[in-house]
Amino acid sequence: MARMVLLGTTKGAFILRQQGDGRFDVSGPHCDGWPINHVICQPGTSTLWAGGGGEWFGAGVWTSKDGGDTWTLSRLTSGQMDEFAAQDADFAAMIGWQAQDYPFGSEFSQIWSLHLVGDVLYAGTKPADLLVSHDQGASFARVAGLGQHPSRPDWNPGAAGLILHSIASDANNPQKLWVAISAAGVFATENGGATWTRRNRLSNAQTDTHHHHHPAAPAGGETGHCVHNLVRAPTGAGDLLYQQNHHGVWRSQDGGRSWEDQTDGLPSTFGFPIAVHPRDPLKIWVLPLNGDMLGRYPPDARAAVWHSADGGETWQEQRAGLPQEACFFTVLRQGMAIDDASDPALYFGTNTGSVFASFDEGRQWHEIARHLPTIQSVEAM
Repeated sequence: MARMVLLGTTKGAFILRQQGDGRFDVSGPHCDGWPINHVICQPGTSTLWAGGGGEWFGAGVWTSKDGGDTWTLSRLTSGQMDEFAAQDADFAAMIGWQAQDYPFGSEFSQIWSLHLVGDVLYAGTKPADLLVSHDQGASFARVAGLGQHPSRPDWNPGAAGLILHSIASDANNPQKLWVAISAAGVFATENGGATWTRRNRLSNAQTDTHHHHHPAAPAGGETGHCVHNLVRAPTGAGDLLYQQNHHGVWRSQDGGRSWEDQTDGLPSTFGFPIAVHPRDPLKIWVLPLNGDMLGRYPPDARAAVWHSADGGETWQEQRAGLPQEACFFTVLRQGMAIDDASDPALYFGTNTGSVFASFDEGRQWHEIARHLPTIQSVEAM
């Protein structure tokens, strides 16, 4: 079985393909070197999507129908390059620019996350909003209900801005979606996005047990709203959700209506990614960092992934094959993934351009790529 890993980086999309000898070949950069925040695939096909952009390019979604060999761009907003080109004919000619209207003007600067529900493609933006495409990414419309939520005026940006970075769904009910916004928290819909509820409440058992002074910490009976990554457990586990928060790892057994702190046993409350096994809803992995004000690298500069086999009740560190001295990399919020093979492989990518893989659920790690640009996201096929 050949495995494929999809990477979003600050200098384009990259694809890692496993060869017969086990090595991974690197293909890229794709998408004309655009900053790419997220790359996903349509299972069982050769269709890929890559979302990204920035202040210079504006926002857009790239589509490949041939496994990444060729790509087409659907630009959604304008960027600074359009302003420059409109005022400089020589620059416009150099980059092949032509004036055009973009469907969302200059309303947002990046696509930050992508998620497929059946044949429907969703995209999260910066500043935070949710888009939907019913034509394989050729065009998008706004999911109006989320942007009209009454709490919208109170949404505050995290360090990376106000971003909708996580989208989760129920395979048995496409009307149910969850999104996470940094730093506005978790929102859910059960009617396809027409209306949304904010779901950040602590469980009754934990409401009075948290007395932290950090601004992102639990307060007022709610988790901190600075969610870093949100994942849904596999189908069959009910509405079991996990999140890596700015201030802890949290579990919800009721679709986000209440949350339980599962951080005890970890070396830090801070981290970005979280991954859940494709068939065992109690197996999860996180990669703690030393804290938001302490450099955001592995505690003691020794890399470790932490694994729980019981939904976060207990944790075990997994270090074999990872650098154990002078390790100062960061793994970003979408930087860890697990594939759905019968023997699933786990991957994470670093801001120093390395990709590590484990083929035995984290017990042993192998560096399968290095010297890439800053890795924003990892997805696995």
